[in-house]
Amino acid sequence: MPTDLEYMQLALEEARASAAAGEVPIGALLVQEDRILAQGGNRTIRDNDPTAHAEIVVLREAARILGNYRLPDTTLYVTLEPCSMCAGAMIQARIARLVYGADDPRGGAVRSCFEVLSHPRLNHKVEAVSGILAAECSALLQSFFAARR
Repeated sequence: MPTDLEYMQLALEEARASAAAGEVPIGALLVQEDRILAQGGNRTIRDNDPTAHAEIVVLREAARILGNYRLPDTTLYVTLEPCSMCAGAMIQARIARLVYGADDPRGGAVRSCFEVLSHPRLNHKVEAVSGILAAECSALLQSFFAARR
């Protein structure tokens, strides 16, 4: 049975592939009962779509595969703390658990800037685990942006 660390390594591979394609290097995968339903990375530039964050790409694909917009009993792995759009999509999809790598002090919606997933007025809460391979996830983003400056 793969561990959070092993799944996060796969998410990092997706992030590296995104970087190679010129996208911001964020990768994600969605797992249900030790089965990877979908995996991918940012595609905002490729798709000309501001909503094509890695998390949204993966949620859309998993929903298509399962034939349901609800994705209960799933864990979303992502290399960077989700933004408010992605956190909202996770709530709508009824994701059970989130595991992410690096915090995003400029837009993170789990704990850094906002606390969307645990807001007391929402009817669904998402368990969140942070810091898995955080140094590697941060280093990938930092090197990507440093190369563009």
